[in-house]
Amino acid sequence: MATVDQQPVSGVAIRQFLSDPINRGIALLAIATLSFGFAMAAQQNIVSNYFEHSLGLNGSQFGYITAIREVPGFLLIFVTALFFRLSLPHLTALALVVLSVGFGFFGVSNSFLSVAPWVVLSSAGYHTFLQTSSALSMSLVKEGHSGRILGRMAAINQGGALLAMAVVFLVFQFDVLSYAAVFAVCGVAALIAAIAIIRFPNMRDGEVQAKAVRRQPIVVRREYSRYYLLCTLDGARQQIFFSFGLWVLVNHFALDVPVISLVLLAVAIVAMLTSQYVGRLLDQIGERRLLKYVNLAYIVALLGYGLIDNVVAALFCYVLYSLIMPMSWMGSSTYLRKIAPHEDIAPSLAMGLTMQHAAAIVVPVAAGFILNYVGYQIPFLIAVVFAALTIPVTQRLFPDQQKSPRRIAQDAARAAGTGNAAAPQTPVSAPIPRPANGVVAGASK
Repeated sequence: MATVDQQPVSGVAIRQFLSDPINRGIALLAIATLSFGFAMAAQQNIVSNYFEHSLGLNGSQFGYITAIREVPGFLLIFVTALFFRLSLPHLTALALVVLSVGFGFFGVSNSFLSVAPWVVLSSAGYHTFLQTSSALSMSLVKEGHSGRILGRMAAINQGGALLAMAVVFLVFQFDVLSYAAVFAVCGVAALIAAIAIIRFPNMRDGEVQAKAVRRQPIVVRREYSRYYLLCTLDGARQQIFFSFGLWVLVNHFALDVPVISLVLLAVAIVAMLTSQYVGRLLDQIGERRLLKYVNLAYIVALLGYGLIDNVVAALFCYVLYSLIMPMSWMGSSTYLRKIAPHEDIAPSLAMGLTMQHAAAIVVPVAAGFILNYVGYQIPFLIAVVFAALTIPVTQRLFPDQQKSPRRIAQDAARAAGTGNAAAPQTPVSAPIPRPANGVVAGASK
């Protein structure tokens, strides 16, 4: 058997790279994000056709199933509070196991009622991972690089989606696997993500912690009200498009699985190439400007979807909306990090998702009911209103002036060289040396 000295140079280099906890954290999160991106994209690629052709759901039922799917997002704050004693990596791994089970059993359904339990279960795993992965990502870097690390993970997520689109296209183009088999593959991918993330190191602001950061069960603070409002408006707009965007392409324009796969493939390729740039742009110009431009783009895409009855225009608007959608979550997350102390970030992200889904439960049901009497265009025009209402909120984001009192106290304590006086339960070990430019090893420059 070869000794360590006899191993290829590449193997030694990988060991040395992973010996740094930050590099190891980036690698584990990247594996989990790639696998999660594959599972989510493959499932979302086929689920509209599965609902339409295998289960026979109609337009209003698409709205109802979306509302059911968003219930776990609304209850997320209570779920995370229930498991607040778990470390963030272990909570993330648990969420991915739940997602794996939900996806794996999707294919055994034969009706609206029989698919509902698996919708709820997979949704609980998805929504938990959505907020915990953002917190884990930002724990790896200093505040000024939050956008970059979120952009990098978004690019990796799209890499997984790109692989999923290619696989689904080939599978259904040549009729290799059934819907049930593809759902099972999605479950396996989510399980791989769970195995990867469970060994994620305890980090805080790019520094290793002696033990896991203690999380509060529930955090609701008045100083985070702008963040909550952003999440609420974002949820109302997003869920209309999420409920009916693909459904319009499948039902109104009669696009099949291979064509939908190509559309999502195009989205994944462009997003993978641009996500890191968007993350750096967010760090450079700030949340206020980026979110304003994003919501103006939402208005263009939603108006096009609602007013132009043309498949090419609909596809363009779908791609545009899908590309900019992650930017809202990135912008609101980095804004929260700038105004909140570290221990508030994970539970506040959970509260933000709960606020987001309070609207997400009501709006798809109302829109689904409206579809019984009017054309599909009306819900998209309603979504335009929510995007327009978000713009004045974004223009009131001044994170340097809106920090919470506890964050101000922590910043002052650190500036005075006394460390984090507000959180003595998480002593910091000696910081890992950073490069002169302050960029984490392996992070975007």
